[in-house]
Amino acid sequence: MPRNRRPQAADEKRAEIVAAARELFIDAGYDATAMGRLATAAGVAANTIYWYFSDKDDVLVAVLNDVVAEAWTQYQSVADEPMSVRLLWVVHQLQQMSRLVSTVHARAERSPTVAEWHNNFHLFTASLLRSELENAGTPTAGLDAEVMIGVFAIEGLLMHPLSNDQQRTICEALAARWTSTPALRT
Repeated sequence: MPRNRRPQAADEKRAEIVAAARELFIDAGYDATAMGRLATAAGVAANTIYWYFSDKDDVLVAVLNDVVAEAWTQYQSVADEPMSVRLLWVVHQLQQMSRLVSTVHARAERSPTVAEWHNNFHLFTASLLRSELENAGTPTAGLDAEVMIGVFAIEGLLMHPLSNDQQRTICEALAARWTSTPALRT
């Protein structure tokens, strides 16, 4: 007689699917992860995934939300560090998820769901950086440009292979620009 599985709450099953997808998307890649492979890894029938998610991009967005929530919790451990340390921490976190970062950029061009997530992510991170810069005393007149400089610098660090020392030096120069440059304070 087959063994019965214990009843499982919908949010628990959804979390298991997201955890399996996260591992597969990071290790094998989004494109290489078929929904059948995801179902097997999550221990569910293939059609079960569609009870929780409308499509594969919806699963990707759930994974991205999970990653961001986890990173935000971990960020608290460096929240009181100097700005350069926090910037470098963000770069390292994004580098660890480089396969997901690449997937988001590729999928955003074809998927309204992923494009919306990507735009919201940029709005969220830009607002955090804006708040940091305001707290550092950056004049309102140059704030938008400084936020864009920060975003471009971080994206540049992700796109170009540099040593940890080189990355640290760039983050330190960027933070110094924001915290001690007289031209920005006037």
